[in-house]
Amino acid sequence: METENQFIYGRKPVEEFLKSTPEQVEKIFLRKGIQMNNISELLNLASQNRIPVTDVPGSKLYDLVGGVNDQGVVAAVSMAEYTEFEVWLEQLEPNNNMAVLLLDEIEDPHNFGAILRTAAATGISAVIVSKHRQAPVNAAVVKTSAGTVGKIPIVRAVNLNQAILSLKEHRFWVAGLDLNGESMLWDQKFDVPMAFVIGNEGRGMRKKTGEHCDFLLKIPMQNGVESLNASVTAALVCYEWQKQKLNTQ
Repeated sequence: METENQFIYGRKPVEEFLKSTPEQVEKIFLRKGIQMNNISELLNLASQNRIPVTDVPGSKLYDLVGGVNDQGVVAAVSMAEYTEFEVWLEQLEPNNNMAVLLLDEIEDPHNFGAILRTAAATGISAVIVSKHRQAPVNAAVVKTSAGTVGKIPIVRAVNLNQAILSLKEHRFWVAGLDLNGESMLWDQKFDVPMAFVIGNEGRGMRKKTGEHCDFLLKIPMQNGVESLNASVTAALVCYEWQKQKLNTQ
């Protein structure tokens, strides 16, 4: 597991981080004059975990995170970022109720954060990313994910296509989301370990990656709309998979 010291900001993201991984929070900075009743839960969590809280001028918060909507709250964290693919694979015990997402060069941190939030909410087992041309886990990702970073593994692979082949060896079926898919998303039955590939925001899934998939799925479009945002596509996939799992319980 690789870690990197960073700052996260916003009341809800910091509060969620305190709930999920308080051991990684080193210090909390509050803007002087902030309404304490709005952050009472956050302060309680900090106190319970003996995390120092310091009142600072707004200029200090700007120095830490820049001109973002910090809501008067910034936390210094030692952020758990990635589990290496080989390490994660060694511990993997596939079952028919398991699914992972593979992100094929998602470069927008807001898309990345939104995908992580949806993956955590729907019970996805891991989000697998490439080392190259992939948005890093940073403050913007944590903010967009609403503090859900850390709830499921973010797995980093040197080569996404090799990761796909390894997943196949572990009984996973790999489905790529593509405008020219052979079948509709909702027509496919997910009764085996699944890996879903979500393509880049602009270019979509790379051709070679698509060739490594077992099959391609499409989402129906109307009114001349050509494609959906990557995070919206991921959300539709995750919830369709979750719906099928819930219906079989």
